[in-house]
Amino acid sequence: MQYYSTNGQAPVADLKKAVVKGLAEDRGLYMPERIEKLPKAFFDNMKDMSFQDIAYNVAANFFGEDVDLDGLQELVYDTLQFDCPVVKVEDNIYALELFHGPTLAFKDVGARFMARLLRYFLQQGSADCDNTAADKTVNVLVATSGDTGSAVANGFLGVEGIHVYVLYPKGKVSPIQECQFTTLGQNITAIEVDGVFDDCQALVKSAFMDEELNRHMRLTSANSINVARFLPQAFYYFNACARLASHLSPLTSDIVVCVPSGNFGNICSALFGHEMGLPVKRFIAANNANDVFYQYLRTGRYEPKASIQTLANAMDVGDPSNFARIQNLYSDNGQFSAEETHRRITSLISGATYSDEQIAETMRQCYSETGYILDPHGACGYRALKEQLRPGEIGVFCETAHPAKFKEKVDQILGTDIEIPARLKAFMEGEKQSVEMTNDFADFKRYLMSR
Repeated sequence: MQYYSTNGQAPVADLKKAVVKGLAEDRGLYMPERIEKLPKAFFDNMKDMSFQDIAYNVAANFFGEDVDLDGLQELVYDTLQFDCPVVKVEDNIYALELFHGPTLAFKDVGARFMARLLRYFLQQGSADCDNTAADKTVNVLVATSGDTGSAVANGFLGVEGIHVYVLYPKGKVSPIQECQFTTLGQNITAIEVDGVFDDCQALVKSAFMDEELNRHMRLTSANSINVARFLPQAFYYFNACARLASHLSPLTSDIVVCVPSGNFGNICSALFGHEMGLPVKRFIAANNANDVFYQYLRTGRYEPKASIQTLANAMDVGDPSNFARIQNLYSDNGQFSAEETHRRITSLISGATYSDEQIAETMRQCYSETGYILDPHGACGYRALKEQLRPGEIGVFCETAHPAKFKEKVDQILGTDIEIPARLKAFMEGEKQSVEMTNDFADFKRYLMSR
């Protein structure tokens, strides 16, 4: 499979280059040249398959040309050592719980899959990709607004030949989230940036484009800009449809999936799944006050702006990278006009945007009426479904992280005392190790050049 850049000015790449480089030479995001439909037999049998078996079939459709199938199966099964249940919250509304991985957040699958795929290429001796850097260690740069950092750090922890730098905005992630990537040590370095998530993301992108820095060290990214990070998240949505079959007989074709969205990697993976035949009728992208995509749906104009700090901090993104992929997907790589592309997107995806007050109100209402505890991000998804679900439709929203990761806020809003899972407690007992950094690229570059 060949991968092209959304900016259209870079050479095509094979999978290993797309994964190892992360970002194309023209600062575009890599896109697969085609998306194959899964066979009818797969969908007929999906309800009887395990999460691992479902994921392997989807992964083979994405990556089977570039990774031998035995190796791919081992990689997928090693990644997915947990399940993601579908839980009925109320009539016609289900929660897809994506927080059963090692760091209790949905990004575990993509991070663990990418770590193992990169290790596979290193073991195959095929990860050089004409890289001329003096240091052959692969350095993973990842910007995080919360959960990405912990998922990537833990996915790559102890992997030989790889060093991870996690860039996060100072004071803008929850204390538990911060513990999950600042207490690890070993091959993980946490960088505390004086700024917002968009500053962290800009530093990462600028590093990729700096020729001197790339001669000094081999760089890649584990944000959802990397195809190996976002594509595996499609596993969740095929699994959700399969698990719904145990609640619904027969499985309806009127399934609506709502994804709380920040950098738009998660919903982008679902849209790629839809192109593969995922039996979902339509999607909802739920935003917090960072409503750039919502405004695009309304007006047809994409106008990035500075991000706003909110209760749902992992969605505090003012210029979501994966919008470029969504636009490219529905423009058929620029074959359709901007107006037609907007029409195609809005025919499949609707949006919603909520203030902190509305998020808190939704958490209280859901807990009072159903007993289900939402985290602030899942609350956006739940409320959007409640408001937009039509008669006869079945709604599924993503509960993207365990509520205990936001314990202080959740307890304050709901008047609860959520038990912290043992895995999170272990992180909290560690000692914080971080490097303070300005949001000036010159400072960041100077630091990396000294490594």
